[in-house]
Amino acid sequence: MESTSSLLPTLDAEGYLVEPAEWNESVALELAKRAGINMEEDHWDVVRFMRQYYEEHQVAADVRHVSKHLAERYGSGARNRIFELFPYGYVAQACKIAGMKRPRGWSTG
Repeated sequence: MESTSSLLPTLDAEGYLVEPAEWNESVALELAKRAGINMEEDHWDVVRFMRQYYEEHQVAADVRHVSKHLAERYGSGARNRIFELFPYGYVAQACKIAGMKRPRGWSTG
């Protein structure tokens, strides 16, 4: 396990929270800072949707669920918007910032 600052709960070797229940918005801000993401309204919209989905289903939302959520605002450009917000990938950035464990079987891209 990676040693982290007192601001963060325990992270695994890849930088994902070991326990998603320890997530809060302060944790998200620190993880976003580490990922080079300046959290703006659209970032928070995605992250809050992901947290709500996790609370309801106890699993990280697949990118297609987030795309469907964003389609209400962006129409057919929703998938592109995800990658504009998180340019190094949905799993590598959005899942980390939202406090998800690294989804098994998903690429980090």
